[in-house]
Amino acid sequence: MRIAILDDYTDTAIPAADWSDTGEITVFHDTLTDRAALIERLRPFEVICAMRERTPLPAELIAALPNLKLIVTSGMRNKAIDLEAARACGITVCGTELGKTNTSELTMALILAANRRLLPEAESLRAGGWQVALGRELAGLTLGLVGLGRIGAQMAGLGRAFGMEIAAWSQNLTEARCAALGVQQCASLTELMGCADVVSVHLLLSERTTGLIGADAFAAMRPGAVFVNTSRGPIVDNASLLKGLRAGQIQVAALDVFDTEPLPKDHPLRDEPLIAEGRLLLTPHLGYATEQNFRLAYGQMVEAIQAWKAGNPVRALT
Repeated sequence: MRIAILDDYTDTAIPAADWSDTGEITVFHDTLTDRAALIERLRPFEVICAMRERTPLPAELIAALPNLKLIVTSGMRNKAIDLEAARACGITVCGTELGKTNTSELTMALILAANRRLLPEAESLRAGGWQVALGRELAGLTLGLVGLGRIGAQMAGLGRAFGMEIAAWSQNLTEARCAALGVQQCASLTELMGCADVVSVHLLLSERTTGLIGADAFAAMRPGAVFVNTSRGPIVDNASLLKGLRAGQIQVAALDVFDTEPLPKDHPLRDEPLIAEGRLLLTPHLGYATEQNFRLAYGQMVEAIQAWKAGNPVRALT
């Protein structure tokens, strides 16, 4: 049985699990975006192991892979896989568990780095200089959470531990949820953007949330505010974000997710002046990229393949 492991950027998949009793493994370390080339690459394989949404598996691609019998994705939710198309082709799709705190930990690291000017100050020291400007303490600031689900709730606890006040808004947020977490509920996105010193996004990507945070939201931000997105890139309108940064409406933006990943070299967000000033901090989707998380995901991929071979699929999505 031929097994393809996709998008293993850090060459982690093989050492993270014991693949010896699965099949013939081929690991791909790059992401192909050309559809024809991707079909040609994947045509021989019976099993595809996908790392979240790194390589989309839409209906057209699935239909062009006659040998494909099993897809295993990290996580129990992967919007980039057409589950209905897989079901129609008789392909089983299984998922894995993922860690619970990795994204909130990274988000807090980005918030600290942005407010304490960690990167520009470190760069000044590296270049032979010393202190350049003053950072900002988190205690007493307001953390505005766009979304108060599992990760949003973790962020509320982390922000409170640093002495921050917590406010939140989402389209489905209830008074009961806010009361249970001791969080101030805002009536609208613009109200949240206007009351927060730090805004952090924690929403699922959907038709309703795509492009949700745009010109009106950024225009409502209080001067000097920090904006952080570790959720999904398309939730934010990049042109409006860059305009807000250049106008000084947003002091610092820290982004771990992008509308196209890996981020193209000519992408507008690779704005060298803003990056050099320390006002735009970009990280390559590190939220879930931890040793523990990948050992869990790849280990359960192996388990899913073995269970499927035995006729008893585990954590099936179709």
